[in-house]
Amino acid sequence: MADFSWDVRSPLDRALVAGPYGAQGDAGVSLTEIRNFDLVQVMARRGWAAEMAKAAKARFGVAAPETPKAVDAADATLIWSGPDQFLVLSKGGRYTVDNLTPIFAGSASLSDQSHARALISVAGDKARTMLAKLSSIDLHPGVFAVGAAAATSMDHTSVTLWRGDDRNGEAVLNLLVFATFAESLWHTILDSAAEYGVTIGYSGDL
Repeated sequence: MADFSWDVRSPLDRALVAGPYGAQGDAGVSLTEIRNFDLVQVMARRGWAAEMAKAAKARFGVAAPETPKAVDAADATLIWSGPDQFLVLSKGGRYTVDNLTPIFAGSASLSDQSHARALISVAGDKARTMLAKLSSIDLHPGVFAVGAAAATSMDHTSVTLWRGDDRNGEAVLNLLVFATFAESLWHTILDSAAEYGVTIGYSGDL
């Protein structure tokens, strides 16, 4: 009987090489893959959107996003992903399908996306300039403020994009991409960022 390994590996395991990349000198872009997160899709059942919203507010202490934005709760981030649906991003097994099912029983359908997506954090003073090569979204800070989100595409690849809290005075833009397309998009991002200099790494922290 054949032996099978069920070790969970990052979809970027082969592609991500930590360290500097591209132009020499101060890096204009920082690329960090976030690993070992929990991600659950919450989608209202027909006619039950209001009940889903009430359940979310009661559990997370914040209103689930009804428009394209990301909302931080005490121990999770709720990210708009379409009409009457959002993603719950967390760490440490706090919010999984199993423990969210009683909360949304009857009002929403749940789907575990934890191993179906890769999460890439993009920062640096050239982050917006680089991403503008790949997306039609206007990322100007006056338009795409902290907490703004979008379901869009980059290089013909569907992504969920949102702006997190600034770090060291610079914007942080987060991308969720389907695991099967993550390596392709990663190489496209590297090609687009190379002229600015890139710092590459990975982290277990959201």
